[in-house]
Amino acid sequence: QVQLVESGGGLVQAGGSLRLSCAASGHTFSTYAVGWFRQAPGKEREFVAAISWSGDSTYYADSVKGRFTISRENAKNTGYLQMNSLKSEDTAVYYCAAAFSGFPRRQYEYDYWGQGTQVTVSS
Repeated sequence: QVQLVESGGGLVQAGGSLRLSCAASGHTFSTYAVGWFRQAPGKEREFVAAISWSGDSTYYADSVKGRFTISRENAKNTGYLQMNSLKSEDTAVYYCAAAFSGFPRRQYEYDYWGQGTQVTVSS
């Protein structure tokens, strides 16, 4: 079992920055990939970014590439999503997830999910 708890969400003006954290427990953190997804009101949950268990490989959705940075600190059992140059369309609930197999970008390939943290970008 893996427990994931997101934090760091909030209200920010367009152009601003936020850093989300994903605190993990229950299983050795360095044995699984971490992904971030988001769900805006009235829309389906979508992939944002993923990072391999070692942190050596990352992947981003085109909509956030160049603005968001995913990272992890295995010694602290924590993953991060640094979000810069935020836009109103980034408003969503952000979820982190754990995947024990591979380096996935599809939701169904993730095994555990956090409860989410709300990010609201005002224009």
